[in-house]
Amino acid sequence: MTSDRTEGAPARVILTPSALNRQVRDVIEDTWPLVWIEGELSNVSRPASGHLYFTLKDATAQVRAAMFKPRSGWLPFKPVDGMHVLLRARVSLYEARGEFQLVAEHMEPAGEGVLRREFERLKARLAEEGLFDAARKRPLPRMPRRIAVVTSPSGAAIRDVLSVLARRYPLVEVDVVPVPVQGAEAPPAIVVALQRLAGAGRHDVILLTRGGGSLEDLWAFNDEAVARAIAASPVPVVSAIGHEVDITIADFVADLRAPTPSAAAELLVPDRADLEREVQRRLDRLTSRLLSRLQGYAQRLDHLQARLQASRPTRRLERGHERLAALRARLVQVARRDRERRSARIARVEIALHAVDPRQRIVRGRETITSLDERVRAGMAHALQRRRLHLDSLARALHATSPLGTLARGYAILVDSHSGVVVRSRNELVEGTPLRAILADGEVRLRVDDSD
Repeated sequence: MTSDRTEGAPARVILTPSALNRQVRDVIEDTWPLVWIEGELSNVSRPASGHLYFTLKDATAQVRAAMFKPRSGWLPFKPVDGMHVLLRARVSLYEARGEFQLVAEHMEPAGEGVLRREFERLKARLAEEGLFDAARKRPLPRMPRRIAVVTSPSGAAIRDVLSVLARRYPLVEVDVVPVPVQGAEAPPAIVVALQRLAGAGRHDVILLTRGGGSLEDLWAFNDEAVARAIAASPVPVVSAIGHEVDITIADFVADLRAPTPSAAAELLVPDRADLEREVQRRLDRLTSRLLSRLQGYAQRLDHLQARLQASRPTRRLERGHERLAALRARLVQVARRDRERRSARIARVEIALHAVDPRQRIVRGRETITSLDERVRAGMAHALQRRRLHLDSLARALHATSPLGTLARGYAILVDSHSGVVVRSRNELVEGTPLRAILADGEVRLRVDDSD
């Protein structure tokens, strides 16, 4: 740029084409922010550089555009002439040619753009109503008995789901509910299927699934009626639509969203190997507790057997005889002490008699001896009477507790000859068991005859 000034006239600014184009480009880029523009592709080319060049036109005008690497390599589709697209682009000027152009940063099929805007509007409205709230989502059953799979019966999704369910948890019952998963007829069919399953009440959980696809292919699961049917279902609903990157309205409304159909099947049922380990762990705990309880019962049985052995009739008789012998020994000891005391008193009397006149001593001695003899006899009789009464009382008590008294009244005690255990019930006997019947005057050998 140069300046040519003539005296008395304003200075003229002289620009070069490059400078002019640069200034115009700066003005355009500073004035225009990113814009969304829709049109038809033409003159599409992709040279070896990898950049994408094309013209965007409508019925009355056109504008040249470019999409540079790496953005041009990120497109999920191949742009071709005649395709209707939606661009997000910067307005600029190509300085080398002075051509007005668009520099695209994003490109998508125009129809998909409309669908995506509709998706965002419905998503915002349903979220405002609370259909996406985490508080309304229900937990899934840990081990469902019956699962309903709402999907296309011929798609790859159902094959993946059935394969995973059979491998992880073959006990579960699976009912496949066939519905179209694409096209105008899909949303009403899905709604009817969900309503019928809700009314049947046969299933623990519902899996709504299909394979991947474009936004248009998955649009049935962005339908408002489908979303409201999922929200109204009394049965928990799991959504597994498309691939991990695919998000639908059904995913937001469902009680659980799985990234893929296979992942949904894994989330729905437990792993058989984990269950086997859990069952083995619980079985080990149960066995340990059972063994501990059996050991306690065995100790208690040993204690009861010891008590039973201690209370056997023969043992009670032995204790009675031992007590009777002890009483007899005490009686003999008492009588011996009485004799010793009597002898000592007689000796003292004889000593005293020697100290007086022989005749008087004889008379008094005879009187004393007679008196002492009477007292001794009376004391001995009294002591013997008391001991006899005490012995009779002990004998009666022993007789009352002794099984011999029972035997004397005609009863018998049956004892198993093998184990020596007293038989208390007929249910303890089997045919051929040898027995001993203890009677008052002896024993009788018997054998059980259960022929009647």
